[in-house]
Amino acid sequence: MQIVDQRETAARLPASKLIAALEQMFVEGCEVPLRQSHKIESASGESDGTLLLMPAWQKGRRLGVKTVSIYPNNRSRGLPGLHSTYILFDAETGAPLAMLDGDTITSRRTAAASALAARYLSRADASTLLLLGSGRVGSLIPEAYTAVRPIQKVMVWDIDSNSAASLVENLNHAGMVATVTTDLECAVAQADVVSCATLSMSPLIHGKWLRPGTHLDLIGGFTPTMRESDNDCYVGTSVFIDTDEALAKAGDLLEPIKAGVFQKGAVCARLEQLCRKEHPGRKANDEITLFKAVGTALEDLAAACTAM
Repeated sequence: MQIVDQRETAARLPASKLIAALEQMFVEGCEVPLRQSHKIESASGESDGTLLLMPAWQKGRRLGVKTVSIYPNNRSRGLPGLHSTYILFDAETGAPLAMLDGDTITSRRTAAASALAARYLSRADASTLLLLGSGRVGSLIPEAYTAVRPIQKVMVWDIDSNSAASLVENLNHAGMVATVTTDLECAVAQADVVSCATLSMSPLIHGKWLRPGTHLDLIGGFTPTMRESDNDCYVGTSVFIDTDEALAKAGDLLEPIKAGVFQKGAVCARLEQLCRKEHPGRKANDEITLFKAVGTALEDLAAACTAM
């Protein structure tokens, strides 16, 4: 069994290659059971952990499972609060093939899925990207988007201005034109694409700020209490999701539904339907589109197979 570390896992997953692999996997499909969650009690009883198991497989091809251990109290120990690994097997024999860095798999496939959706949902001439969040996933968004759109300018916002400045410096060194922004309303008015990769618990983007033709990408929130958009973002907007799980987990969808400004049946399409050409995606240049994702083990499997 091969052991593929963080650096090598990233090197094997360039954005353009991963985007193509995700699209193919959404077209082909795979088995994705509901993830399992297990409480892990600590010896002291003061810092229990959580173990998540996320399997997926294609019959006769590859089987994979991502393990995610979440220990919130690790910060006090000087350790990360989350650790993730990915194990890839031969689906026909069950023989283990490789162990890869799960954090890298997750972050790179999340950014690639965002760009894949934008290929169908953003304007073909989209050139200005507003990025909210400069962390592990957010830092990968500009690279992913330049693989699908002619991005010429990137504006970066983060609650931590030093983190935003650091990412901007890295992007400029990579040859992009990037700036830090602190005025979200003004930045949204200039952006063709607004991509949110934060852990915000309250709305950052307001629907009244969105100009015709904008694509709003929401990939940060993954629980019912997390919000990156307000309810107005769903009025007169074409809404798309990665999987039906988004309707059960995402506060960005659950709250507008609860408020009566959006209905589950108003979702235009899932990402697999876009990839299979069952829905055309964006239909007009002045259409405001919104993509809400919570992630899926299908994407993890596609990334792991691509890395091998």
